[in-house]
Amino acid sequence: MAGWHIGIIGGSGLYDVEGIEDGRWVEVETPWGEPSDAIYTGRIGHVRVAFLPRHGRGHRIDPSDLNARANIDALKRLGVTDVLAVSSVGSLAEDRAPGTFSIVDQFVDRTKGRPSSFFGTGMVAHVSMADPVCPRLSALAADAAAAAGATVHRGATYLAMEGPQFSTRAESNLYRQWGCDVIGMTAMPEAKLAREAELPYALVGMVTDYDCWREDEAAVDVAAVIRQLSANAVKARAMVVNLLRALPPERAPSPIDTCLDAALITAPTARDPAMLTKLDAVAGRVLR
Repeated sequence: MAGWHIGIIGGSGLYDVEGIEDGRWVEVETPWGEPSDAIYTGRIGHVRVAFLPRHGRGHRIDPSDLNARANIDALKRLGVTDVLAVSSVGSLAEDRAPGTFSIVDQFVDRTKGRPSSFFGTGMVAHVSMADPVCPRLSALAADAAAAAGATVHRGATYLAMEGPQFSTRAESNLYRQWGCDVIGMTAMPEAKLAREAELPYALVGMVTDYDCWREDEAAVDVAAVIRQLSANAVKARAMVVNLLRALPPERAPSPIDTCLDAALITAPTARDPAMLTKLDAVAGRVLR
């Protein structure tokens, strides 16, 4: 067993983490391009921390323009063992009111045009996404959010839409019929890439609005979202600190740590050396 090194990807509303000791911003180069920003590294207690603002400081990057491959690769290069993602989401369910937190356990991916894999021609791999999040980290996040005073729903299906526009009413109602609970623009392909990088991943969705499926109230707009963001962010920061301080000193292995063992399909003699070089961080364990 070894210690924890938690990567935190902060979405809309969570632009920093309080209480990080020995903190400094670190620039990380990746073969997939530039991450969203430098990564703030340090520790809280015995846990190493690497915080990445998903949209960059100042929220300058559009959801469709996020370089998720670079973000996940950069965290892996820093030695991160697990990833906690925090995102603002809209609610598709009456009981998931603005201000509540949902611990996501499933996804429906409706994004388009975003690079969704580290692998491809020259080095093919197929990871399972049947259970796309880490149950251990998700449970810890749920407990930490509850301790921070949030109303927590454990389990949610997240509809990942392209954006940056919000949904039409027809789309919002369709997603409700599909059984989706929350909607957002950033968790895909982030969760897929974390799995390919053998990083256990958990996603906490902070509800800001009811999307636009409710006929008796105004549709979601940025002003309404921003009003809810600040209230959510206070609890989100407390949740992160609670989680980090609750982690045991030693980290037991996760099955996700070795998920590539059964995923590679390209024969060693047919593998593209240039692809292997790009995969040095995310898949180096199984390619060396």
